[in-house]
Amino acid sequence: MCGIAGLIYKNSTIVSEESLKKMTDKMSHRGPDAEGLFINQNVGLGHRRLSIIDVSESANQPFFLEDKHVLVFNGAIYNYVEIREELIQHGYSFKTTSDTEVLLASYDFWGEKCVTRFNGMWSFAIFDFKRNVLFCSRDRFGIKPFYYYTDKEKFVFASEIKPILEIEKVEKANLQVLLQYLVINVSDQTNETFFDHIFKLPGSHNLVYDLATNVFNIYKYYDIPYKEDICKLNLKESINLFEKEFENSIKLRLRSDVKIGSALSGGLDSAYVVSVASKILSNSDNEEKFTAITVGSIDNDNDESRLAKITTSTLGVNHDIITPKSDEFKDTFEEVIFKHEEPFGGISIYMQKFLMKEANKLGIKVFLGGQGADEVLLGYSRYTAAYLRSHNIFNKVKFLRNVRSHYNISIGEGIATYFYFSNFFVKKARFKTRGRILKSKYFSTIDFSKSKDLTKSYKNIFELQKNEIFWCQLPELLKWEDKNSMAYSIESRLPFLDYNLIETCLSINNNYKIKEGWSKYILRKNLEKYLPDEITYNKRKIGFEPPLKYWWPRSEEILDVINNSKIIREISKKKFNFIADRDLEWRLYNIAVWERLYNMKIE
Repeated sequence: MCGIAGLIYKNSTIVSEESLKKMTDKMSHRGPDAEGLFINQNVGLGHRRLSIIDVSESANQPFFLEDKHVLVFNGAIYNYVEIREELIQHGYSFKTTSDTEVLLASYDFWGEKCVTRFNGMWSFAIFDFKRNVLFCSRDRFGIKPFYYYTDKEKFVFASEIKPILEIEKVEKANLQVLLQYLVINVSDQTNETFFDHIFKLPGSHNLVYDLATNVFNIYKYYDIPYKEDICKLNLKESINLFEKEFENSIKLRLRSDVKIGSALSGGLDSAYVVSVASKILSNSDNEEKFTAITVGSIDNDNDESRLAKITTSTLGVNHDIITPKSDEFKDTFEEVIFKHEEPFGGISIYMQKFLMKEANKLGIKVFLGGQGADEVLLGYSRYTAAYLRSHNIFNKVKFLRNVRSHYNISIGEGIATYFYFSNFFVKKARFKTRGRILKSKYFSTIDFSKSKDLTKSYKNIFELQKNEIFWCQLPELLKWEDKNSMAYSIESRLPFLDYNLIETCLSINNNYKIKEGWSKYILRKNLEKYLPDEITYNKRKIGFEPPLKYWWPRSEEILDVINNSKIIREISKKKFNFIADRDLEWRLYNIAVWERLYNMKIE
């Protein structure tokens, strides 16, 4: 896991080492082990390295393949061993044992189609000397970031936004993204960011920059296929297939030359990750005991440490529990907002931050997590809307009778969820309620088209899951995961986001994902082999829920910060004396602090 940066001057200005180093220095936390620069006239590439596979200096970057190509790469190609063997059969030889060298050789042999062979997470740029192009790519689901900025003079890219700001001082906020964040409560519906004219290369996309013409082309190389043969499997076959694909995913993500650990909550997803990983490691030559880390809460109502202890004691793995105090939250409050670069959804981000900090303290460099499980296994309660829309009246009634077991919500909440998520007019009415704080000229400019498209997709669960994986839902979670983990030089690996597993899960019969009163049924059936029913059939979903009443009590100070924001004063109708919606209060506050830290304006 690393940080990459690049700079191309379109008017043939020579890239200076000083400019490039300013960019990479801003990402020293992403790669504390080594740094490197490559400059060829008007093209510059920079790299900061976090050594995970082949920690020797020979695998440092920028990485060269003879005089053909030079690469800067952030991520991990998990199936590099198999690809290397295939390339050796085609006459290639290797001087390192790194996935970096395999990636570059793959491009040399297969060209731009090499990315379809990779199982992993990546963002990279390859300067192809012969073609005179810069070939850039981002992994299928956008786990690793790739930001870019372009104007008539230059093209700039990096793993974070701050390095780009070293070259182009963007201080104008993207008003559309900001308003959607406030009213819709999403910020990743498109390839735009909160910074005007700074963009993201979407997951599953390549970018090819022609250095002769200074024109670049972006195209999609992957989509999730629906596999009818998997949908036709019976329940037992589906459970077995899920188990097989998940174990394959874990095995690949355990490939590392450094210490590995895992997040562990009281829920199903991380418990299954820890269960399978610990089993595989116990059957290997790895002598070091696997460590799971749990973030406890000072609020007993949402503390997950008790359930997590049941998991670790049953499995016999090391367990580390941290319980951050209110002062620890306050002391790092602005630091986290600055590191995340863009406003985010809520203070649960800080729970994950403390998790990564503890992993770093324990010397763990590779960290497994359960991100993505809800999206691929219909784990969120809002999926009740899609499930109800896709069944007849008899099955609707049957489902609603079991909805408390499925998602720990009442029949009334299930019906309300159905009408809200499957009817855009109902959803739009809620947006209008939230938008009452805005001047009409600003509310009228909000683009609700993506929200409307998402609502339409509730007619088809497969399309809904694809939409939430590629935009709106998962991209936000992955952005926060990357920022939090890399702030502490941690490579976060996410087994539920293996593309083979996702293709399998999205094709499995939906009646096996939600069955007999239980959500994530096929996961629970496999988890039965490892853990007691108190974990396996736990209904409550917490998920890094922070102790809000202790960390974030109502105060005049919060309102003062909001009311002193120039951006908020411009877009809102009036001064705030009380904000009933605490989530909205956070978003307003987050904007105000972000505005000050980055000197942002909307005009």
